[in-house]
Amino acid sequence: MSYAMTFNSLKEDLRRYLERGFTEADDPLVYEQLPRLITLAERRLARELKIQGFIRAVTTTVTSGQAVYTKPDRWRDTISVFINKNPVFARSLEYCKSYWPDSSETGTPGFYADYDYSRWLIVPTPNADQVMEVIYYEQPPLLDDSTQTNWLTDYAPNALLYASLLEATPFLKNDDRLQVWQGMYDRAAQTLNGEDLMKILDRSAQRTEA
Repeated sequence: MSYAMTFNSLKEDLRRYLERGFTEADDPLVYEQLPRLITLAERRLARELKIQGFIRAVTTTVTSGQAVYTKPDRWRDTISVFINKNPVFARSLEYCKSYWPDSSETGTPGFYADYDYSRWLIVPTPNADQVMEVIYYEQPPLLDDSTQTNWLTDYAPNALLYASLLEATPFLKNDDRLQVWQGMYDRAAQTLNGEDLMKILDRSAQRTEA
């Protein structure tokens, strides 16, 4: 029978690897901490890996006269923005404000910047309602009792396991295992990044041959 990771099975795996936290009564500190350590591991993976599994595309509408737009939930980093199928190029916030200082004036959008962590600034301010497509890296839905699986459990269970063990090591003050889990995590991360690089190279070769 093949193994499929879930939030519950990952907690059980961690207990066996760590030899701690099997019951709340016997080891309440570790038992209660495991979900938090898993969350930290998920955030580490989303922060450190730029892979296809974390890429999402959304389509929305820019509104005439509106320059600031809310980013999607769980946004981590923008890859590209298109408005009416035309590319909108990333620039610094300072550049955009200098390029288009009066947001009440409108024009054809050409640039965007991170206004803050949750919003973009688009300049020139759109002069018509138009379709905007955004491709970005996301933080996958975090695991908990009601969300038993996500992309990491389905396609990168080893990386998630080792990242969780890596987060647990300083908590348990078990420095002897730090290098072991770090090495295993690094190999899993390199494999994921390598697989994505091969996909990029394959796509490039197909376009060249065509």
